Amino acid sequence: MAGPTPIYDTIAVIGCGLIGGSLVRAARQAGVVNTIVIAEQGPARTRVEELGLGDRVTADLCEAVRDADLVVFATPVRAIGPAAEIAAQCYKPGATITDVGSVKGAVGQALRASAPATVHVVPGHPIAGTEHSGPDSGFPELFDNRWTILTPSSDPSPDYQAAVERLVRFWTALGAKVDTMDEQHHDLVLAVTSHLPHLIAYNIVGTADDLEKVTQTEVMKYSAGGFRDFTRIAASDPVMWRDVFLTNKDAVLEILGRFLEDLHTLSRHIRMGDGDALQALFTRTRAIRRGIIQAGQETAEPDFGRHHGHAPVSPDEPSP
Repeated sequence: MAGPTPIYDTIAVIGCGLIGGSLVRAARQAGVVNTIVIAEQGPARTRVEELGLGDRVTADLCEAVRDADLVVFATPVRAIGPAAEIAAQCYKPGATITDVGSVKGAVGQALRASAPATVHVVPGHPIAGTEHSGPDSGFPELFDNRWTILTPSSDPSPDYQAAVERLVRFWTALGAKVDTMDEQHHDLVLAVTSHLPHLIAYNIVGTADDLEKVTQTEVMKYSAGGFRDFTRIAASDPVMWRDVFLTNKDAVLEILGRFLEDLHTLSRHIRMGDGDALQALFTRTRAIRRGIIQAGQETAEPDFGRHHGHAPVSPDEPSP
């Protein structure tokens, strides 16, 4: 019986951490590519080779992309522009160029700036993840029932539209649900749903660590469920999140300003003993949580703990 028809003959993945490593595993499992080339450097390259994640593994960006029908940049977002400048010299005519970064405005601009007219740039962002990083952290089910957002340009040409449709088929084959939107809207939405929550998590965990009256042992010993959720999110890759905040600073600062206004209102309710206002807010937010669960977006790594030796993630823990 014949297997699935490959969507791309050859793909090149630049960077093989959690997302890149999950992508190549999922693509291999789904049978939607014939050849996988991975570009990595240093110890990560050695580990990628040991794991057998690619048909070829190289530190040379040009070598990685030369024959690729799809090029996926899976590095921290501030590294995408410099890497694309090098790789663009060797793109295969007709190739699709995409990424998996959490910021689309700055990344899309960087990808287009270096791309020749012979390729199709379709930035992307799979909204999936865990707090783990590195080649060992990936698993093929990461994208199952998760949204991947593509931010294509307004290019009406048939070739470009075909490239977008082909990329949609690829992500769908990896288990994802796909939506499209413009880059600025994406960055504002993600500032609300992902970037600000991470900023809050980093800050509250740092605050707990700074409190002189609470020892580190007590923080660890008496951590309740809410604080454990914060520490899990705050354990995410520091380089990746540094780059996210620096490249999406306008949207993050806009949402942070609104959050601080709402926080001031909440503190006034507590100070004034306004229980009705507090209960109304908590009732509204509980309904949002239930909506997330009903949409099937409440868990990111169902089998990660069993397959990789980590403690299983609770179904109530959000995806970073």
